[in-house]
Amino acid sequence: MGEHGTWFDYLNKFSFWHDVSHWSQDHLGRKWQALMFTENGFTLTHVLITSLVVLITIWGGVAFLRGTKSADKGMVPPSKMTFRNFFEYMTESVYGMVEGAMGETNAKKFFPLIGALWIFILFNNLFALIPGFSAPTDTLKTNVGIALMVFLLTHYYGIRHHGFINYMKHFMGPSIVLAPLVFPIELISHFARPMSLSVRLMGNMMADHKVVMSFFALVPLLVPIPFMLLGLLVCFVQALVFCTLAMVYIGMAIEDEEH
Repeated sequence: MGEHGTWFDYLNKFSFWHDVSHWSQDHLGRKWQALMFTENGFTLTHVLITSLVVLITIWGGVAFLRGTKSADKGMVPPSKMTFRNFFEYMTESVYGMVEGAMGETNAKKFFPLIGALWIFILFNNLFALIPGFSAPTDTLKTNVGIALMVFLLTHYYGIRHHGFINYMKHFMGPSIVLAPLVFPIELISHFARPMSLSVRLMGNMMADHKVVMSFFALVPLLVPIPFMLLGLLVCFVQALVFCTLAMVYIGMAIEDEEH
């Protein structure tokens, strides 16, 4: 496998997948080139890995549900660490994080969104540590999608909470005199958020993946282990940063101004 190769490259030997890949590249691939965007490297690898993430999440959800239907109603944890245990611990930890950042009332409302982002980003990141796989989050194709979703939901919740007119007043500043100056600055800062979320996640995951793969290519035994442990930390930190910023953006959109 080459530098960007994965186990999914072997699917190209099958005519059906080869035809699907070429059709997707012709219709969805980027044709233009500018600055750092050189030749198009469109593949469906990120789609396949995110599909695996969805299956793992469903598996964890089913394990969690089975635990709640056991004789003890899920109140007694298993004696050994299981997939159900892992999801329970992760759910409690993420809920505590959301509650601490947004308050108890908002935590119940926004935990499904933040929890879904956490699981999706974390498991996508972790795939970078498995030899022969890559992280879908080291490409803009994945990151822009989830960043735009956060961007749209932020303003949706803001408008829903305040109403359109009152929400737009947040962009005007404290005084009508300053509105012509503050409004364009606020617009630029808000539209920069999806780019910031996308590029930050992509840059960190790409750099981490390159470091691990470089040392793995040089000395495949023992030497890459410290860098893989560091990469494990990066996977969790980047999921935490993305979710924290999402909570901050939504919290700012729905907060009530004090007079």
